[in-house]
Amino acid sequence: MNDHELIIEAINKTRKSGRKFALATVVGVAGSAYKREGAKMLIDEEANMTGMISGGCLESDVAEVAKSVMESGTPILKTYDLDEDLVWGLGLGCPGSVKIYIELVEPN
Repeated sequence: MNDHELIIEAINKTRKSGRKFALATVVGVAGSAYKREGAKMLIDEEANMTGMISGGCLESDVAEVAKSVMESGTPILKTYDLDEDLVWGLGLGCPGSVKIYIELVEPN
């Protein structure tokens, strides 16, 4: 099963559970990054995550931003500048910029 199929399956399962959830989508990449435009991650109100939008360095912060999106209902476009020396200090090898759109997914 590919990433998008996993996301669709998780959306259907989360809708049936009645939990709130948000969808994070990579909408822009400049320079080097682990994932490209179109990568998605689903985050539910219990902080369960499905999919990846980076090599693991952005997921926890995006999950925190998703909490505020679920509370307010207002989508957020967040830009991460991945200069590992200045921002992360982890030697991640991805000195690019990533824009992630995080939106509430309305239940059916």
